[in-house]
Amino acid sequence: MKRYYRQVIVLFTILFSYVFIVGLLFSNIVMYIRKKTTEEIIEREKNLGHYKEDEYASLPKKPLNIASPFGYNIYGELIKVNDSNRYMIFCHGVTQNTYNSIKYMNIFLKRGWNAVIYDHRRHGKSGGKTTSYGYYEKHDLKAVVDWVKKRQGPESIIGIHGESMGASTLLLYAGGMEDGADFYIADCPFSDLEEQLAYRLKVEYKLIPKYAIMPIAKTFLRIRDKYNLKEVSPISVIENIEKPILFIHSEPDDYIPKVMTEQLFEKKKGLKKLYLAPKGQHAMSYSENREEYEKMVDEFLQEIGYH
Repeated sequence: MKRYYRQVIVLFTILFSYVFIVGLLFSNIVMYIRKKTTEEIIEREKNLGHYKEDEYASLPKKPLNIASPFGYNIYGELIKVNDSNRYMIFCHGVTQNTYNSIKYMNIFLKRGWNAVIYDHRRHGKSGGKTTSYGYYEKHDLKAVVDWVKKRQGPESIIGIHGESMGASTLLLYAGGMEDGADFYIADCPFSDLEEQLAYRLKVEYKLIPKYAIMPIAKTFLRIRDKYNLKEVSPISVIENIEKPILFIHSEPDDYIPKVMTEQLFEKKKGLKKLYLAPKGQHAMSYSENREEYEKMVDEFLQEIGYH
């Protein structure tokens, strides 16, 4: 009998240790994903021809510090190139910061739009302790939209462009909180965070089945960061978005598969447009297809009456 109890205790200890270690490690990876440094981002954007220091320095920039509903400041910049009431807000991807948004911002500055670029929570100069892939970020986006509407007037025309996590964030904002902009451009979003994490688990840890990880990871995230993975699901709220959306994804993307954008496009009601870029890995649709990308943006803006 004593031997039986010892075996039970040993098995329980092994199981508890497994759950604790897996849950802690996986939730740490999700919550504290390694961010690229500003130097890394600038170097990459320079090499791609997206960032020219002199041109950026010459822009009429105004630093922004917008209060997040979670008690920290959201850092951003307002680039007001004219007296137009048209404003684009840019949401960068995970591990990035405002410097990653400059290439998209330049597309719209050339077309006479004013711009707001900002750092997501825990990125760049913004506060916040964890990354939640849109769950908390959508509230910060709402704070930025509210700032534009309050400071620039209720007649402002607002578009939101997002890349990767930023694209999913704008969809969660528009579908789950308020359809508060006039149009959206979602470049390579994930459709569901749980599915995306399960997909990455399969790609990066081929021999580990998702049922051995995901239930534990979901529980630890709920305890540690106070949200449920099911609540980070653009596909579950996309039908609530009435305003027009341009969906963009590159065909070769193997980080977030293009089928996720195709699923979102299919479920979106009303005015919508889809551009599947023939070249480029994840978040490289513009870098590898610049003329076609800008052409699609122009066509979309013309279709919705904002060209």
